[in-house]
Amino acid sequence: MLQKHHFIFKTTHAMTKPFSQACENNKAPILVHLKRYFSGISQVLEIGSGTGQHSVYFAQHLPHLRWQTSDLNAHHHGILQWHLDAKLENVLPPITLDLNHPWPVDHVEAIFTANTLHIVSRPLVEHFFKGIKLHLIPGGLVGIYGPFKYQGHFTSESNQHFDTMLKAHDPKSGIRDSEWIETLARQAGLSLLEDISMPANNRLLFFQKTLSEKP
Repeated sequence: MLQKHHFIFKTTHAMTKPFSQACENNKAPILVHLKRYFSGISQVLEIGSGTGQHSVYFAQHLPHLRWQTSDLNAHHHGILQWHLDAKLENVLPPITLDLNHPWPVDHVEAIFTANTLHIVSRPLVEHFFKGIKLHLIPGGLVGIYGPFKYQGHFTSESNQHFDTMLKAHDPKSGIRDSEWIETLARQAGLSLLEDISMPANNRLLFFQKTLSEKP
């Protein structure tokens, strides 16, 4: 299964739609770097769109590209509420994407995911990169946002507490080692372009698929 960060619900325009404070806090810092890396991209597949907040915000500020949302069916209604309010032509309705199953896409130029790899199990993280290997075009870009460990160590005490909370809720979840993520990325034909320090002890990793690798 693919699930997003925890969120609450709020009422807007007489409709109930989900709201994530984490998305609200991190969207602007993430956008700064998406503008750099996705400037020449025409379409992005977002894995685990969650509430839908990121898709609307990024589509508003990156009007040159089409933002394809995806998640489990249970999250589609909330995502569509954000899309209906925003009325944007370049944000696309969610497709059903479950990391347990083949992806319902052909070839994609770029992939973005935020706050997912520490929520899903280790086997599903592996499936995520196998999907990238199958579907990302040569030269394609991948952006991954979230907390990571380095050489087995947490980058902050708050991240360690967060990891404990995650595992109490689901023992299969947890903050991942960046070295393991980079190993999976190399196996998928990706090269690390940049590992960026972000607010709230998070990181933003950008990878590119080598031109010799084919989907």
